[in-house]
Order: sequence, then C-alpha cells, then structure tokens
Amino acid sequence: MPRGRYSLHDPHDHTLLAEEHFHCAPGPSGWRYVSQLTSPAGDHVGSVDLALDELGRPIRLELHAASWQVRGAALDGVTWVRTDPAGTQATEGNVSAHAFTGTSPAFLVATARLLRLTPSSSATRVRLVAFTDPVLAPRTVDQSWALVEREAHATDNAPLIVDEYQVTALDTGERHTVHISGDVVLAAPGIELEHLESPPSESM
Repeated sequence: MPRGRYSLHDPHDHTLLAEEHFHCAPGPSGWRYVSQLTSPAGDHVGSVDLALDELGRPIRLELHAASWQVRGAALDGVTWVRTDPAGTQATEGNVSAHAFTGTSPAFLVATARLLRLTPSSSATRVRLVAFTDPVLAPRTVDQSWALVEREAHATDNAPLIVDEYQVTALDTGERHTVHISGDVVLAAPGIELEHLESPPSESM
C-alpha cells in the first residue's frame, strides 16, 4: 500500500499551494485512493476519496475543499452532487463523460488506469469533468493521452517501471508530460512527490 506525500504547486509561478498526504491500494474490485490536504501553514483544507472498479471507472468520489463537498460516480456518464458550505443547497450534475479529474494526483493515476494505454497505442481522446479549486466548480474538459515511453529503472528490489504520458488539452492545444509508476505520480505539472514510504503498486 503506497503511502506518502505530494506537494501541489501553482504550475505557472510554482507557489506552494498545499501538501497532500495520501495512501492508495489495489483491492478486490479495483483501486482506492484516500488523502488529506493541508495548507503551507499546516491547516486542513480538504480531502479526496476515490474508488475505481476493475476497469478504471469511478464507482465513488468524495471531495472536500473550502467547506464545499462533491460526491460522484460513473452513472449514465458521470453524475455528481455538489453541496455548498452551509449545507443548505445541493446541485446535481450529469455529463456524458468518462471520468472525473482535478488537482489531486489521484486523477492522473485514475485516467491512466481507465485508458490502459501501451507504447504502441495511438493517442486516445477522453472527456472528463474537472472540479476546480477552491469551490469544486465542475467543468467539462477534453484531453488526449498518449503513452510515449515505458522505461524500467533499476532499484535495490524489483525494477521500477515508469510510464511517460503526453497529455494535451484539446481546447487550447497545451501539452504537458506526466510520469507515473504503478499508482504513484512521480512528476507532473504542479505536482511533486516529496515522500514515499513503500514502492508503488503494479499499474494494472
């Protein structure tokens, strides 16, 4: 069960936004990721709880940020309920999309597990619902994912398999690179792996 800490930065000016303390593990029905987010001052600012089925589809998502809450799942596309800080209003949403995304590294791993790309695969288009900080506002985004390289890095134990993905935002054409090993993001824009207590789980 990988357990560790990511630092989340503004991808443009590299300001530290939060630290995400996580653990994740494959299970009998898929994969689960749980994390707590703290501000640079150490205050609790949110949480992520994401469970996937064996095909990489989100069967449960629960996000908390700035007293806002989102609960969602893959249902007729993806469906979610967003609740305001006062808890008096809940807004339902549904979009014909494949999965969810957001600032947490969990969503990069989840998309990779959903697409199951190989180095010989062509770039694959995916539609996602992004929940943007700090109020978890939903926004539909289209991306293209391609697995451009898979490398084995020698370690003291088994080789570490690292996948390099090229992710393109189809609305702007902006491209960035994501490095994932199993169920841990090693590097991505705005994401740095600061600490890892145990090796990543195998990817699929």
